[in-house]
Amino acid sequence: MKSSKKAGIVVLFLLGMSIFGYSQYASASQIGVSISQSELLDETESGSNYNIELRFENPSLLIMTAGETEFFVIDNDEIIGKGQLESFTLYPLDSSFVKGTFHTDSNTNEESQSVRITGVTKYDVIVTSIDVPFVYYPTEEQAREFIHQN
Repeated sequence: MKSSKKAGIVVLFLLGMSIFGYSQYASASQIGVSISQSELLDETESGSNYNIELRFENPSLLIMTAGETEFFVIDNDEIIGKGQLESFTLYPLDSSFVKGTFHTDSNTNEESQSVRITGVTKYDVIVTSIDVPFVYYPTEEQAREFIHQN
């Protein structure tokens, strides 16, 4: 009888941890991203190079460490730029500013209509890692400053 009580407690503990883990994964997949700053470094015939700073907001109770993250700048469903963010750590219910660089092609459309920044960040969490996609839609003004610097 005692072993069945212990087994029941173990099952309840595992069930509780699974529910907590799933809820935190669901929260982590809702990480917010916004542009805090971008700066044109140089322009060449092949395109433009920028410094960028993104703000990531962690709505979960997990500490998440991310390695370098590759991201893409997409305009009207066409990749017009590619960048890299530095490694960073997101603390529970907090935000973090992350610096990076990106390059846009010289054939960037001056009449951008639907610019978005998208990527997948791999976070190391306790004993596992999770891939969390992010998509950010800058405002029209941010897109203009971010891509064209006009």
